[in-house]
Amino acid sequence: QVQLVESGGGLVQAGGSLRLSCAASGRILSGPTMGWFRQAPGKEREFVAAIRWIAGNTRYVDSVKGRFTISRDNAKNTVYLQMNSLELEDTAVYYCAASYRNGVATKMDEYLYWGQGTQVTVSS
Repeated sequence: QVQLVESGGGLVQAGGSLRLSCAASGRILSGPTMGWFRQAPGKEREFVAAIRWIAGNTRYVDSVKGRFTISRDNAKNTVYLQMNSLELEDTAVYYCAASYRNGVATKMDEYLYWGQGTQVTVSS
């Protein structure tokens, strides 16, 4: 079992920044992909970004490229999502997830473990 706990969400004005954290504990094993997904009200959960725990390969959804950066601190078993130039459309609950599939997983069904989510609200 792997436990994931997100933190760092909050209310921010458009153009501002937030950094989300995802602390992993339990039987993390080696080589997972850690991903961030988000779900806005009335919408399906969507992929945002992912990173390979060991190699550091990353993937992003087009809408956040150049604004969001995913990173990890292996020593702290923590994954981060630095979000800059936030837009109203970034408002959502953000979820951290862990996948043990090969490659950089981007689909929800490729992820086995999920956190409880953290709310990000961007205001005008």
